[in-house]
Amino acid sequence: MNKILTMIEDELKKAFLACGYEERFAKAVLSNRPDLCEYQCNGAMAAAKTYKKKPIEIADQVVRKLKNSAMFSMCDAVMPGFINLKLEGGFVADYMNKMAADERLGLERQKSPKTIIVDYGGANVAKPLHVGHLRSAVIGESIKRMGRALGHHMIGDVHLGDWGLQMGLIIEELRDRKPDLPYFDQSFTGNYPDEPPFTIGELEDIYPAASKKAKFKAEEGRREGMDEEAIAREEEKSRAFAERAHLATRKLQEGYAPYTAIWNHIMKVSKADLKKNYGNLKVSFDLWKGESDAQKYIPGLIEDLIRQDLAYESQGALVVDIGEPGDSKELPPCIVRKSDGAALYATSDLGTILEREQDLHPDAYVYIADKRQELHFTQVFRVAKKAGFVANDMPMSFLGFGTMNGKDGKPFKTRDGGVMRLEQLIADINEAGYQRIMENRTAGEEEARKTAEMVGLAALKYGDLSNQAAKDYIFDLDRFVSFEGNTGPYILYTIVRIKSILNKYQEQKGNVENLTILPGASEGEKALMLELARYHEVMEGAFAEMAPHKLCQYIYDLSNDFNRFYHDSKILAEEDWQKQKSWIGLITLTKDVLEACIEVLGFDAPDRM
Repeated sequence: MNKILTMIEDELKKAFLACGYEERFAKAVLSNRPDLCEYQCNGAMAAAKTYKKKPIEIADQVVRKLKNSAMFSMCDAVMPGFINLKLEGGFVADYMNKMAADERLGLERQKSPKTIIVDYGGANVAKPLHVGHLRSAVIGESIKRMGRALGHHMIGDVHLGDWGLQMGLIIEELRDRKPDLPYFDQSFTGNYPDEPPFTIGELEDIYPAASKKAKFKAEEGRREGMDEEAIAREEEKSRAFAERAHLATRKLQEGYAPYTAIWNHIMKVSKADLKKNYGNLKVSFDLWKGESDAQKYIPGLIEDLIRQDLAYESQGALVVDIGEPGDSKELPPCIVRKSDGAALYATSDLGTILEREQDLHPDAYVYIADKRQELHFTQVFRVAKKAGFVANDMPMSFLGFGTMNGKDGKPFKTRDGGVMRLEQLIADINEAGYQRIMENRTAGEEEARKTAEMVGLAALKYGDLSNQAAKDYIFDLDRFVSFEGNTGPYILYTIVRIKSILNKYQEQKGNVENLTILPGASEGEKALMLELARYHEVMEGAFAEMAPHKLCQYIYDLSNDFNRFYHDSKILAEEDWQKQKSWIGLITLTKDVLEACIEVLGFDAPDRM
């Protein structure tokens, strides 16, 4: 189906052309004065400059041509040259019925669908997910789902941090804790065990312990009351441990079999835990690739950059200039190899791009990460294009997100000041949702807990996604779980209210399918229809702008329009059965659109709350 705005503009184009004006002036927008009109065209204002006429003269001419249109119940020319429009009720009702009959609710499939990579995970193996991983996960998942709803081939990649010094630290800490394992016996010649030598709990303790051991600070020792001789001994032990970790990392990267076996164990245990925790967020990835997958491409890409005279030495490091004419400020070069010969994140990301180009042939890339990484991605994108790793016109977008803060305005922490694990945050918001449900208990304990999980996830995701991604926001647990206001639970409550009406209607009258929606008999009814008609353009626009908050705003507005209509209309008590059937058809469509939207945002509605 065409967007309703497109249909309005098509009608306007015919009128502008018939009056001798170019159709490019026939642009319509939703009115910001619904008390005056529903849509507005300001094209006469722009056309006046081209045709050297008064705007109101052009507007009057166009309106006269529109008077015979079956699409509009009102078309007025208003000083100084606005064209105010209201849609004819029958036209709107016809649009509603076509939406209701379409399994995609009017969304058109792309004529030329694109393959789009969405890189939105960034978790590190051997570490638990924490609140810092939330925004990337929920924003990325919603963008992936929006693209799929529109018919694009969306490929989500977690892009794990699974390479580098952290692996060496884990290996050496494991050696200190379990020196008798066969991986550390140079005389061992058998097959290494299939089962990992640690649980996820042990692994999550090993890395921070190893990291702390490799970074002993004299100030820390003094705070703990250590004398200078003891401090010196600890510093020496720390340096020795760090050297061991660097050596283990290098041996792993060179393919040393015992360490490769440990790395495989780390990956197996970590991926299982990450999939479980991402799954609790209803976040999934098509690819579970990591930095390690890019390593085989790095030597070749370095050689390529040197061969093309793009890379040069600077203070021992290998760098590529990224500055372009028109830059508002000087941008630092991209370092692709450190002075000690090690690759960096930029090198790994470039290698990943080469892998994706070879295996997936994408039409576009979207990267989602903390907005403080904007320079990093600018460097990577520009090097990739300068080197010809991707086409110069390849769309490569970076969506940088702001920080989730506590009520004190500082990054969200636990009560004791630590970084909160994501599973703890989910547990806390589920409990808050459960307590809110129990205030008006109508369900058993098991159902209440299950519903609380759905309410909690809606509260968490909507609370994040309803904010513009680039902005910081305050995580307010009490507000997020409220059933009133612009919250996820309010959206769910609206859907549940509609489900309740439909269930009662079915019990009384039977079928709720294929009901004809009639022209709106009241302002509230028509307002609901007009908001439903915006579904296509909102979904398309939110995806094009990578702006899930616009979809959130849409379903909040739609929920408000439904609830106003609900309070003004006695749906189940209506005696005019044709009108009642029409209303049932209309609220069924409302439910379907709301459910389609929350599916894209990544949460579901229960049957009752």
